[in-house]
Amino acid sequence: MPHKIAVIGGDGIGPEVISVALDVMRAAGADLDTTDFRLGGFRYLEDGVVLPDETLEELRAYDAILLGAVGTPEVPPGVIERGLLLKARFELDLYINLRPFVLPDGHEFVVIRENTEGTYAGEGGFLRKGTAHEIATQGSVNTRKGAERCIRYGFELAQSRERKHLTLVHKTNVLTFSGDLWERTFEEVAVEYPDVETAYNHVDAACIYFVEDPTRYEVVVTDNLFGDILTDLGGAVAGGIGLASSANLNPDRSAPSLFEPVHGSAPDIAGQGLANPTAAVLSGAMMLEFLGDVETAERVRAACDGIPSSGPTEEIATAILGNISQGAQ
Repeated sequence: MPHKIAVIGGDGIGPEVISVALDVMRAAGADLDTTDFRLGGFRYLEDGVVLPDETLEELRAYDAILLGAVGTPEVPPGVIERGLLLKARFELDLYINLRPFVLPDGHEFVVIRENTEGTYAGEGGFLRKGTAHEIATQGSVNTRKGAERCIRYGFELAQSRERKHLTLVHKTNVLTFSGDLWERTFEEVAVEYPDVETAYNHVDAACIYFVEDPTRYEVVVTDNLFGDILTDLGGAVAGGIGLASSANLNPDRSAPSLFEPVHGSAPDIAGQGLANPTAAVLSGAMMLEFLGDVETAERVRAACDGIPSSGPTEEIATAILGNISQGAQ
């Protein structure tokens, strides 16, 4: 039975890299029944539509969502990000953002970012906006439920890996309310996983360690904002943001999960055939694995081994597809 996939190519290089990802997955043996959804900055500029409630309801009927990238310079900041990406995360309860990294030396680690709370929840506002006495507030929403389910996912993942090591990253010495909630929850859940070794880093220290000694990490769990920043740094350390894949997961499977490359829409190179599709291909592999098609996912990942981190899109796509063909022989 084919996997029913909603495809949002989106803006900029999004459609280019998603096209390659679909070709690679199908070449590796994935049975995909895809439907394209016209969403993104270009759609907003056409008719003011971002993500209508009726479209969101349509998306719920799919097994998974594959997203290229959204956002254009012509659309004000926050319109597409909040109206499409964050709306999908909140409404579909995609509370785990999973981002794996493979370093040039072969070391692998993964960051689990809480995906539906924190500063991204949108608490705050303006007072006397546009005046000399303007005030802007931006709150951070942290619930026991939100922290615990993310932390528990981290322990479960760490328990399944070789070192069984989980690091909590926060800023407990300054964020004494949210940090305290996260740290207490982490310590309480840890009792249930005595075989998992734990550690704690302040986020500023983690930024240093990501660069100087990333091998200390196996699984990292952190909040929404810190996870957003750390995973971009992780992408750079692992060879470039163009190689960084991600999954926005609903582990309860009460709604489809969403898979996307981290790199964004890159409008400066859109349409020039210069986008590296590897991150989109690897995001596709994450999607297949989550859907239970583990063997095909592994074939897709293996085909990306040794692929250059830069070069023409067609050249990289040809190399990945060539590896798929070789592996099938």
